[in-house]
This record gives sequence, C-alpha cells and structure tokens, in this order.
Amino acid sequence: MRFSTFHLFHRFDGQSFKDVYDYHLELIELAEELGFDGVRLAEHHFRDYGVVPNLFTLLAHAAARTTRIRLGTGIVVLPLHNPIHVAEEAALVDVLSGGRLDLGIGRGYQSFEFEGFGIDLAEARDRFNEALEVILGLWTSPEFRHEGKFYKTGTEVTLTPRPLQAPHPPIHVAAVSPETVTMYAERGLPILADPAAPFKKVVGAAERWRETARQAGHPGDAELVVARSVYVAPTVERARADQARFEAAFDRSRIFNEKSAPIDAKTGKAAQGFEYYQDRYLKGGTVSADFRWEQLEVIGDPARVIEQVTLLREAGFGNLLCDFGSTRPLPLEEMKQVMRFFAAEVMPAFR
Repeated sequence: MRFSTFHLFHRFDGQSFKDVYDYHLELIELAEELGFDGVRLAEHHFRDYGVVPNLFTLLAHAAARTTRIRLGTGIVVLPLHNPIHVAEEAALVDVLSGGRLDLGIGRGYQSFEFEGFGIDLAEARDRFNEALEVILGLWTSPEFRHEGKFYKTGTEVTLTPRPLQAPHPPIHVAAVSPETVTMYAERGLPILADPAAPFKKVVGAAERWRETARQAGHPGDAELVVARSVYVAPTVERARADQARFEAAFDRSRIFNEKSAPIDAKTGKAAQGFEYYQDRYLKGGTVSADFRWEQLEVIGDPARVIEQVTLLREAGFGNLLCDFGSTRPLPLEEMKQVMRFFAAEVMPAFR
C-alpha cells in the first residue's frame, strides 16, 4: 500500500489566500520528508471551498520545492477546460518535475462552477469523455487532429512539450458508481474512489473494476486509489473525542448546499447523470458520528486504522489518498503532528 496526502486548499475565516497556499506547501514538503509517496491537489472555483483554480500552476511550484514525492491532481475537472491546454500544462509539469506527475481527472459536479463558466452540467460526461480522447491523442500521437462535438484542433498539431513519462503520466478517473467504474475498467483506466462513499461502496467499486478490466483483457494489477478522511490518535477514546471536536468546528452548510448540488438550472432537478448526488448535497451532507466512525472514515488508534487500511488493500486498492483535515481548521503545527503520528504508527505496517 502506498500513501498520499490530499490538499483541498479550503480557505477558513480570517485566512488570506497566501496563508492558505503557504500552509499547504509546508505540508507538501513535510509529506515528502515523512516518506509519503505522493500528494494530490483539488481544483475548485468561485468560493472558499478550495482556492486553487489551476492545479498545474501550483504543482509546478511544488515541483521546485520537492525532489522525490509524486505530484498529482485530485482532480482536474475536465469539462471546464480546453483539453489541449490540459495536455500541454500537464506535460510541462511532468518535465519540470522529472516525471513525477499523476493525472487525476473527473467530470465535476458543482452546478455553481459550471454556471460560472457558462457550461451545461448535463453535458459534463460527454465533454469529459471527448476531452480525455483529445489528451490521450495528443500524448500518444506525433501529430494529432480532432474534430468533435465540443472540441477541435482545426489542423494537425504536435504537442510541445511532450510528457517525460512514457507513454504518458499515470491517469486515474474519479469514479465509484457501478456504471462509471465499468465504463473506465473496460478501457483499463484505473479509478480514484470518492471520499464521500462508504467503505462498502468503494470496496465494491474496486472489485467491479478488477473483474471488468480482466474480462476486457487489461492487466488486473493497475494501482487503484481510494480517498478517505484519515485520523489516528493514541487511543480510540481520543480519536472519538477529536472527531466530535472537529465536527463541532465545521460548518457543513458551507460545503454541502445548493451551490455544490449538481442541479440543472433549467429544470431545478438533478442534472442528467447526477441523480445519485442530488439529495446528498441538498440535505446538507449530514451524517452521524457513528456512520462516519463505522462506514466512512479511516479513524481510530493505530491498531484500528491499520485494520481499516488492510481492508482497503485487500479489496484491491494500492494507494490511500489521506485527507488529514481539509475542512478542519487545525493550526499548522497540530496538522503536522497528525501527519507525523500517522507516518510513524501506521505506514511502517505496510512497508
């Protein structure tokens, strides 16, 4: 099992934008020092729930401040971008970092962001699939031309620069629903499983991916990534108490609301392809402490956390993307201690 850290870059009250960037860049440097395998950054727009609109700009900066750790996106919202730019910028980061880029991609879901770009959320899946074809074509063909529904090159183009990794940087597609997992498993594209899906669903997604990929003739040993909220404390009692403390300090309505719900502005209902997500966001994302403890988070004392990570590894995941508190307003030194304790007490069990 490999371990990566997730960075939302959420801006809390009283923080400047530079405060947020400095905070997470220090954590990225610490992750490398502690022996984590990678980091992944989230893209968001138009509000404090993530203030990195261009992941490649920040990853290029992180590349200059690190030497070993993998640098990943988690995820690029492809329908909001021209895929030619994505292919170029990703290739540039791969070269600058010495071949350390991991590209996580997804179709997005926040209606507020799609409306801001003037893009129909109902087109997200079709735009995503076409954008992926353009990126792969540019990365793998000396000359590439595309004439599609949403994107076109107009003429044959040659990508400059080209990625350092051959044939291209590893790609992971954000997916957990059976339909989406099956679609990309048939193509041999590994998944990055949703942090908001309970253990049962992500385990099922991994099993479905591997079986479908094998049936489609792809190697079944691709590295699948699972994102989880992670917290380890010296004792179970301390972990439960800290979980309650974190929740009491967290205003869930700032994240789970009508802006983040995948709603079609024309109908007021869930956009096409997003029916599963509508209630989750409109109901405020409310989940009980017991549900988070038993079914959602990797949390507890070292023994309990090792058991949970083992379950995920045995399900077929090879990389745990650890969210140590992207929506917890923890002081920098306290967050560093959380990461140090996990690296010392949990990671050695999987090395």
